[in-house]
Amino acid sequence: MSEIVLEGRELVRDYHIGGGLFSASRTIHAVKGVSFRVEKGKTLAIVGESGCGKSTLARIITMIDAPTAGELFIDGEKIDIARDGLTAELRRKVQIVFQNPYGSLNPRQKIGDVLGEPLLVNTAMPTAERRDRAMEMLLKVGLGPEHFNRYPHMFSGGQRQRIAIARALMLNPRILVLDEPVSALDLSVQAQVLNLLADLQDEFELTYVFISHDLSVVRYIADDVMVMYFGEAVEYGSRDSVFSDPQHSYTRTLFAATPRADVESIRARLARKAA
Repeated sequence: MSEIVLEGRELVRDYHIGGGLFSASRTIHAVKGVSFRVEKGKTLAIVGESGCGKSTLARIITMIDAPTAGELFIDGEKIDIARDGLTAELRRKVQIVFQNPYGSLNPRQKIGDVLGEPLLVNTAMPTAERRDRAMEMLLKVGLGPEHFNRYPHMFSGGQRQRIAIARALMLNPRILVLDEPVSALDLSVQAQVLNLLADLQDEFELTYVFISHDLSVVRYIADDVMVMYFGEAVEYGSRDSVFSDPQHSYTRTLFAATPRADVESIRARLARKAA
């Protein structure tokens, strides 16, 4: 039987906006009763236009925001941040990789220190072990020892995203939330990073929540797809079923209106080049 690592049940997130001199207070319903389940080692892609609620849902999954209603489960355990707080154990289980790798890296820190910082904050690991772990993870994402003492501005966008992925893996998380992780990269670099994510998922049995507006990327990496529209999950199913036979009118409109890059052909071209 498949192991469910992450589950949301009827998740709701409301934001209350205070009124001003000429406006009344109001409530924004950002997420409206969304449910999902993600098996160990699988990828759930969340797609939709800007403002549909997918980034708000990411904030709930990463426990940055608590849901207004509904339940979140990690490894079968109900998460209640308001009651229990965000423990070090929970921080280790779920990590996030953002769209802009340069914005998420401290420009004043060398890469070795960037990678070692999560261990310094969340564990009592000795300095030498932190350094060894950081070097090991740097190699895992395709960079070398010569990069350890360089600063973020000395790397390309693709290399920075590799560093951001390495940092997210330093605490051995169970779940990675990937918020538009390749949208700021050139197409050829996108393919390289997607291949890296696939390899890391296999090696570490990672569970991914992949947020994207790029359907070609989603079709390449996802096992299941959830389509969001105005805070609701209007379509949810396996990648093949959603792409081959979308049931909701919004999904069909979204697919028809979105340009698609041929990521598979890019991957094949990179393989030929490497050979």
